Amino acid sequence: MVTARSCPCGLPQPYDACCGRFHSGAALAATAEQLMRSRYSAFVRLDAGYLLRTWSPRTRPAELDLDPGTRWTGLEVLATEGGSAFHTTGTVTFRASYRGGAMTEHSRFEREPGSGAWLYVDGDVSG
Repeated sequence: MVTARSCPCGLPQPYDACCGRFHSGAALAATAEQLMRSRYSAFVRLDAGYLLRTWSPRTRPAELDLDPGTRWTGLEVLATEGGSAFHTTGTVTFRASYRGGAMTEHSRFEREPGSGAWLYVDGDVSG
């Protein structure tokens, strides 16, 4: 159960100690899964700026129009491959539930040369 103080990504930590530190710029996600979780939380919180900042410039849209009517209700990580501090690429497959349905995405991530920051590249969505 997600409480007002817990992180939307589903980990049992307060938002500020979990995804909030990434959203504020106080830390960088150390893994592709952390980045994916923080991006899910950004969707929940309608933080388009964070989503654009963590999107690869090769595939990033010029702007992002988030729907405030979408009520995200949960996140389940189904699989990960690569995406650790020892990798330059990684994938995360997850299911994101929202009021009225769910979607599954197989997302691709890469580390930015130089800074080492993880970036979302693209994904295949179903559901």
